[in-house]
Amino acid sequence: MAQQDAPRTGDSRPRTTWHLCWQAAVGREFFPELSLRAKIRDRVVDAHRTRGRVLVDYCLLPTEIHLIAELEHGDAPGDLARAIGSVVTRWVREAWPVRSPVLAGPFHAHQIQDEEDLRREIRLLAWRPVALGASRGPTFHRDGALRVALGRRPGDGFDSRPMLCLFGTTVVGARAALLSWVLQKPSEAERRAWEISRGLVLVRSGQEGQRLVARQVKSQAAAALIAAAGDQGVEGAIRLLATWVSARMGGAGAVDLHAGVDAAAVRGRALVARLVKEHRLCSSATVARHFGRTKATLSEQMLASRGRLADSEIVHTPISRILDDVSSLRSATGPSVVDQPVIDPP
Repeated sequence: MAQQDAPRTGDSRPRTTWHLCWQAAVGREFFPELSLRAKIRDRVVDAHRTRGRVLVDYCLLPTEIHLIAELEHGDAPGDLARAIGSVVTRWVREAWPVRSPVLAGPFHAHQIQDEEDLRREIRLLAWRPVALGASRGPTFHRDGALRVALGRRPGDGFDSRPMLCLFGTTVVGARAALLSWVLQKPSEAERRAWEISRGLVLVRSGQEGQRLVARQVKSQAAAALIAAAGDQGVEGAIRLLATWVSARMGGAGAVDLHAGVDAAAVRGRALVARLVKEHRLCSSATVARHFGRTKATLSEQMLASRGRLADSEIVHTPISRILDDVSSLRSATGPSVVDQPVIDPP
C-alpha cells in the first residue's frame, strides 16, 4: 500500500464500538481441523459486510475468538454475535462430532467508550496470544488482524484502514505508531483486569453456603480492584477497600473495620459498602457478610453516610488513586490484610 493512501476516515453516523469474544468449552478447540482457521476468519470478515458494520480488529486462538467492531445505531452486538457464533459452533461439531458443548457459555460483549479506550483494547488484544502461550510476541500471531495492519501478511478481504486511522494519517506513519504502541507490554495488573472485565477468567466471589461461586464483573473499576487483590477475588477486593478506608480515616490499621464497634468503625464499614456500590463490585449483602453484620444495619449506616459531605468526597475518589494509595501502603508496611490468603471452606 502506498504511503499516500490515507487510512479510512469515519462518517458522522452514530456508532458504538464493541469487543466481542467467545471461549471454547473445556476440552474443545475451534480448530480441530486446520482448514477451520481460514473458514472462521472468513466468516468473521464476511459478517461485517452488512451496511453499517466495520471490523476494526480480530484475533483467532484455539480456544478463543475475539473481534472489535463498530456498529451503526440500531445494530445490536447480539445480532453480530449470532452471525458468527452459531456458524462456528456448527462447523466445529461437524469436524469434531463429540456430544458436548462447543462454547463455554454465551458470548461476552464489552462496549468501548472512546478512541483512547479502543487503542488500549488493540494493544491488550495483541498480547492475548502471548499470555496463552500461542505466540512469542504480540506481532507474531498469524491468525489476527495486527499482522495485516502492519503489512506483514495479505489482508484477504480484511480492511486494515479502520485500525490504522487511530494511529496516523499516512499508512507508513500509522504502522510505525501502531507497532510502537503494541510493543509496550501491559503490566500484570492491567492484563488481569482486562481478562476479568472481558469475562475470560472466573472471578472468585465469596461463599454461598459451602460453595465458592464465580460471578461476572460489571465494571472496569471492579475488575481493576479484583486484579489488584491477586487470586482472592471479590473478598480480596473488599479487603483492599477496607485497608484503604482505614488508612484514609486515620492511618494504616488505625481503624478496625471488622471487630470495631465505635463510631469510626461504623463509618468505615459504611464507606466500604458505598465504594463497593459506586464501583459495582458486588452487592451490599456481600459486604455485610464480609464484616459479619446484617444487611439492614449496614444499609442504615450507608444512608447516614450519604448525609456527610466528607464521606461523599471519599467515595468519589478515582479508582486509580485508590490503587496507587494501596500500592504505597504495601510498599511502606509490607504485606497487609489484603494479601492474606483466603482459607477455603472444608
